[in-house]
Amino acid sequence: MRARSRAATPALCLFWIAMAQVAGQEDRERTTALKDLLSRIDLDELMKKDEPPFTFPKTLENFEYAFNEYGQLRHIKTGEPFVFNAREDLHRWNQKRYEALGEIITQHVYQLLETQCNMTKAILPVDATEDEPTSFIYLSPDALSNPSKLLVLIQGGGVVRAGQWARRLIVNQDLDSGTQIPFVSRAAKEGYGVMVLNPNENYREVEKPAKSSPLPSPAEPSEEPAEKRERKDDKEGKKKREFYEKYRNPQKETETERIPIRENASSEEHVLYVWDHFVSKAAAKNVFIMAHSYGGLSFVELMNQREMQVKNRVCAVALTDSAHNMWLQETSKGTQDWMQQHCCNWLSSSEPVDTPLDPMLPDCPRVSAGTERHELTSWKSFNSIFWFFSEVLNLKEDEEAEETSNIVTTRSSSLKSKHQDL
Repeated sequence: MRARSRAATPALCLFWIAMAQVAGQEDRERTTALKDLLSRIDLDELMKKDEPPFTFPKTLENFEYAFNEYGQLRHIKTGEPFVFNAREDLHRWNQKRYEALGEIITQHVYQLLETQCNMTKAILPVDATEDEPTSFIYLSPDALSNPSKLLVLIQGGGVVRAGQWARRLIVNQDLDSGTQIPFVSRAAKEGYGVMVLNPNENYREVEKPAKSSPLPSPAEPSEEPAEKRERKDDKEGKKKREFYEKYRNPQKETETERIPIRENASSEEHVLYVWDHFVSKAAAKNVFIMAHSYGGLSFVELMNQREMQVKNRVCAVALTDSAHNMWLQETSKGTQDWMQQHCCNWLSSSEPVDTPLDPMLPDCPRVSAGTERHELTSWKSFNSIFWFFSEVLNLKEDEEAEETSNIVTTRSSSLKSKHQDL
């Protein structure tokens, strides 16, 4: 019995080892299959599965929103402010809805510029053909003909278009804080011609043509019987169809491509182009520039490209939370000295408005905008900016008057001396 037991023990061990190996192999196969399944599941795609269609109203009225007498966006029926999370747990859908509303607001601001501010569009490039993509800026009736003063407004980067400082402010606060309309209106009252630039309109977006499916490559010969291979392929194909049908994106977004606008494919190109074709040809003796955020960087790049022209034409520059960097943009010593004398940058700060701030970089004077919110710096600096422009202009006119007086006095003394000699 003992001998038989000893003989059975190695066989039993081998049996259990074989069983363990089989079980391990099955676990590995399950793990591999699970990993393969998870690798094909995109969590973003799963989130898209139950989304409503991306079809949104085309007008404010159909959105059931309107701007009230204070320029605040309110729901027509409830009077409540705009609600971003219209549907819980559908962030992507809510974002698309917000973007659709933003496009409507862009058109609304264009309409206000044209009807309320009496501005007109100027197409860019100025020699554009019928087929090429174009952009535009807005001009007041006297933008090119005003002999005295011209104000040029340059917004920051992002989705905002001509006439806007910040979409978020327009939606959540009011038109005054989020648009350039108060600046245009006040400038007109104070005798300025006005140009409203559009530095973020850089391309035309068009739908990509559908790609033709590549021909399948010939399959390598298999050692499996043809009948068994066909059954296996059918089974695998059915699984794939079920998987993709279950987790497919029910509203696949259209693929698009961007065609750049000639000589206006970036904010920097746009500002340079408008300078060359509009500002430099304007009649105004005194040009004033206001630039927010990335617009400040674009202005400094303009100085790099047209330094002497800017110095000869521009009287003062107001920046609000400007994104420029004199050293990274490799500005000249002459530009740096000029900006010290002719620029002021209103920065986001908890200090009261116009409080001088210690400059981290000695590029131009820096003062507080009276707010810690970046997008609000232009609106909070509104009165200070126009006061700054007036002070600079008054100082310039006083200096010119003094120079004229000195010239007249010198000539008069010279004539008197000659008369005495005679």
